[in-house]
Amino acid sequence: MITRILAADVPRHIGSRVRTAGWIHRRRELKSVTFLVIRDRSGLVQVVLTEPVELTEETVVQVEGMVTASEQAPGGAEITQPVITVLSEPAKAPPFDLYRPRLSATLPTILDNAPVALRHPGMRAQFAITAASVAGFRAALDAQGFTEIHTPKIVGTVTESGANVFGIDYFGRRAYLAQSPQLFKQSLVGVFERVYEVGPVFRAEPHDTTRHLAQYTSLDAELGFITDHHDVMAVLTETLRTMVSTIGERLPEVELPVVPAEIPEIHFANALALIGAQPDEPDLAPAHERSLSDWALRTHDSEFLYVTGYPMRKRPFYTHPEPGRPDHSNSFDLLFRGVELVTGGQRLHSYADYLAVLPDPEPYRSYLDAFAYGMPPHGGFALGLERWTARLVGAANIRQTTLFPRDLNRLSP
Repeated sequence: MITRILAADVPRHIGSRVRTAGWIHRRRELKSVTFLVIRDRSGLVQVVLTEPVELTEETVVQVEGMVTASEQAPGGAEITQPVITVLSEPAKAPPFDLYRPRLSATLPTILDNAPVALRHPGMRAQFAITAASVAGFRAALDAQGFTEIHTPKIVGTVTESGANVFGIDYFGRRAYLAQSPQLFKQSLVGVFERVYEVGPVFRAEPHDTTRHLAQYTSLDAELGFITDHHDVMAVLTETLRTMVSTIGERLPEVELPVVPAEIPEIHFANALALIGAQPDEPDLAPAHERSLSDWALRTHDSEFLYVTGYPMRKRPFYTHPEPGRPDHSNSFDLLFRGVELVTGGQRLHSYADYLAVLPDPEPYRSYLDAFAYGMPPHGGFALGLERWTARLVGAANIRQTTLFPRDLNRLSP
């Protein structure tokens, strides 16, 4: 019995008979020869036939044959003298040619036909970057003594605001899809000290923009016994460095950013002055983020920039104020290539402080219990995975780097 090998491994078997399997990516018929390009998860391999075949693209086949050296073939080798077995035939033709360098369709058409569009090598490659990013995230935090957690996505109270949550009927009671694992990961600092999670979060914000989704994947981390938010930023910087190096190891063809040993930092008040914005602005607009990123690249040769000290009025109730400047916070955003990528900071850890900032503590009673029994100074961050991949590949729309986007209008496929 010949064991199946992947397309990428075929060139290592020149002179041997092999078996491979995949989809017919392209068929080219010449006067005396027919070429089939077979696609599998590893790449492409060319099969040479001396007679035409009535097989359409996206037919699933198994191929046995001799591996022959060929400079013109993908990887420098091709399969000759093939025996082809059809495993499955498509019921209809794809809505676009998957063998072309780019899909010749609008983004809505691509998303409507995502199950087949994602087969395109260029589309699929983006999600190899996503997978490597998550592997790097886990590796970085595992190495720094973090414990991976898995928290509920159905919750009985909102995390930050009731205006942007999806309400659901939970056996006759009001419940919500979780905006983030924030309250759980803070509580679990009291158990494990350092925790992280990779999981979906839900935001019922009516944004129909190129950078927002109703559901996305959040890479969250929380750590205890910190001095302030700078300790969180140091962990995030190291985590980004490992994410980038993991992508480079798995996908050496991808052009990657350099994560500086120390990412430059600017206080929110100074950032407003630098870009000429009004000093009472509560947040950074997208144009502000682009201007600040341009400044960081020009003056620090960095594609990353920390903006610290955001106004307390624009931060969640659990945010720790900045000592000496109570209108500002010990929080930060990380800008990357003109877009806010990560939000994080130091949290309140005193039970009395929470009672002071919450008008009605009762809905948060189970959350507050963790603080009633003693919690260390702590903080954390959350990184949007799809937005990170979009910035890496230069995608104009976050939906291009989301497998099956959920937004204001899209609920399928």
